[in-house]
Amino acid sequence: MKRSFDVLVIGGGHAGVEAAGVVARMGLHCGLVTLEAQAIGRMSCNPAIGGIGKGQLAREIDALGGWMGRITDQAGIQFRLLNTSKGRAVQSPRAQCDRQLYEQAAQQFVHSQDGLEVIEGEAVDLQWQNRRICGVQLADGRHLATQAVILTTGTFLEGLLHTGLEQTAGGRFGEAGAASLGQALRRLQLPLARLKTGTPPRLAADSVNYAVMKEQAGDEHPVAFSFLTRSLPQPQISCWQTSTTAETQAIVRDNLHLAPMYAGRIEGKGPRYCPSLEDKVVRFADRDAHTIFLEPEGVDSPLLYANGISTSLPLEIQQQFVRTCVGMEQARIVQPGYAVEYTHVAPRALHRSLELREWQGLYLAGQICGTSGYEEAAAQGLMAGWNAALKILGRDPFILGRHQAYIGVLIDDLVVSDPSEPYRMFTSRAEHRLLLRHDNADFRLTPLAKEHGVDEVSRQNQFAQRQTRLRRARQALAASNVGSPALLDLLRQPKLGGWKKVLALAPQLQELQLSRHDWETLEADVQYEGYTKRQAAWIARGAEREQTAIPGDFSFAEVSGLRTEARQSLEEKRPATLGSAGRLAGVTPADVALLEIALVRHQRGGLEGAR
Repeated sequence: MKRSFDVLVIGGGHAGVEAAGVVARMGLHCGLVTLEAQAIGRMSCNPAIGGIGKGQLAREIDALGGWMGRITDQAGIQFRLLNTSKGRAVQSPRAQCDRQLYEQAAQQFVHSQDGLEVIEGEAVDLQWQNRRICGVQLADGRHLATQAVILTTGTFLEGLLHTGLEQTAGGRFGEAGAASLGQALRRLQLPLARLKTGTPPRLAADSVNYAVMKEQAGDEHPVAFSFLTRSLPQPQISCWQTSTTAETQAIVRDNLHLAPMYAGRIEGKGPRYCPSLEDKVVRFADRDAHTIFLEPEGVDSPLLYANGISTSLPLEIQQQFVRTCVGMEQARIVQPGYAVEYTHVAPRALHRSLELREWQGLYLAGQICGTSGYEEAAAQGLMAGWNAALKILGRDPFILGRHQAYIGVLIDDLVVSDPSEPYRMFTSRAEHRLLLRHDNADFRLTPLAKEHGVDEVSRQNQFAQRQTRLRRARQALAASNVGSPALLDLLRQPKLGGWKKVLALAPQLQELQLSRHDWETLEADVQYEGYTKRQAAWIARGAEREQTAIPGDFSFAEVSGLRTEARQSLEEKRPATLGSAGRLAGVTPADVALLEIALVRHQRGGLEGAR
C-alpha cells in the first residue's frame, strides 16, 4: 500500500532534522526517512556546535525557529565565546556537547513534533512525472508518494571509508552508505563529483597525562545558543590542549605511502581549512609541532576526541604516532581515525531556494551541496524545508540576502561560486559582518519567522519583551545626553563598574532589568551606530548594482583591463547579474568595477543602434 506525504526528507542528520521540523511546523505532513531512527541527530565528527562564523549560523537557525540552538543548550558541556579580543562582529559562540545527550535531545524534538513521522528504511530511487518528483521507493519495496523531496544524505551518498589502504562502503564508522540513491541521481545527469572529509582517533580518557597539558576551561558567563534559553542544565567541564612532536611528524612522513590520499586511493578533495595530519606534515614541513585539543565526548564519556590529528593512516601507524604526542605516551585508541569519501551535487544546479533547476520538487541540503560542518548543513536544511513547504502552499520562496544573514551568504556563495572543495563558513566571507552579529540574530530574523508562521508563541513573547527593553534602553541613553564615545567607553568597562556608571547617568534603565545579553547588544549598537547608517545606505544603493543584468551575448573577452583569471571565471560561469559576477572565484572588486563600466558602454551602444 502506497503512503502519501506532503514532503519527504531523506536523511536524519543535522540538515534533515531542521528540514523536517520546519515543514511540520508550517502545517504539512512530513516523513523523515532514515536508515536508523536511533541515529537521528548523531554527531559524526567533533561533538561541538559553533565556532568562527559557524556560531552565527547556529544563532540564526535559532532566531528563525530552528532546533539546533536549543538542542545545543540542552547538551552543552563547555561554552566559549571565541575572538573576544577582537570586535563584536567577529566574535562567535562555540559549545562542546555531550554526544549522547545531543542526539537524545534531537530525537526528542523530532518525535514530539506534530505532523512529523519517522520512517526507518533506505531510499533507493526517486519517482518522477514530467520531471516533477512524485515519490520515493524504499529498499524493502515500499513506495511513498510526495509533492517534494529533500535530500540530506551527508557523507552517506556512495560513501566509502578509508583506513590505510583498506576501503569499506559506508557513510560513518560502523554504518552503511547509500549507494543506490547515488545511481538514482546519476540517472538525472546532474553535475556530480566526489569530496572527502576525515576524523581523528578517539582515545580512552583515562589513558592520557593531563598534568603536562594546558587546561582549557569554559567561560565564566556562558553564552547560550538559543534566545529562549534561561539556564544551561549540564555541568561545565574542561578540555585540554597539547601538541604533536618532531617524532610524530617523522612517523607520518615515513608512512605517507600508506595514506589513501597520497597513495592515489581517494578521488575527492578534502576541506582546506580542516586538513588531516598527513596534509599538515606535507604543507607545513618546517613545523615541528601541531596543536591538539583533547575534547571529552560527554560528561561521563570514557572517550576523548583528538581534535587536530584527523588521519586515515593504518591503525598500527596511528597507534605509533599518537604515543609520540605530549602527554599521550600511554594513550589507547578506542576508535581509529578514518577518511570518508562521498558524492555531492555541484550547487550550481540549484536555485537559491535549494531546489534543483531542472527537476521540480527535489531539494538538496548539507554535504550533498558541497559544504562541511553541522551548522552549514542545518542552515541549508532549514531553508530547503521552508522553501519546499512554501512551494506546496503556493507561496513565493524565502530567500535571505547577504546583508540579512550568514545563511544568505552561505547559500549565495554555494549557488554562485560553485565551490570545488568542502565549503566552510567564516566571518570573513560576509561583507556585511558588522551588521550580522550573533547577538542581534533575533532582531534580524525572528520577525521573518513570525511572518511565515513557523515560530511558537513563547519565542514571539520573549522577543517582544526584549524589543521593548532595548527600545526603552536606547531612549533612556539618548535622554542622558552622554555622547556616544563616552558611553561606549563606559559600556566597555563592566569589570570597572561601567554598567553601574551608565545606570547612574540614565536611572530609567534600572527598572528594565537588562540582561548581560541586552547590555552586549547595546554596546555593539553604540559602537557600530555610524557604520550601520552608512552600511544601510550602501546596501540600498548596492541593491541596484546587485541586480544589474549581464546580457547573454555579452563578451567578457572584450572588457579591457580584466585579469586573465577573472575573464576565464566569467566566461566559464556566465553570471546573470553583476552581483553574481562579483562573487565568483577569481573575480576581484576591481574586476567588477571594470565590468560595470563595460556594461554601461554595452547598453549605450545598444541604445544608439536602436536609434
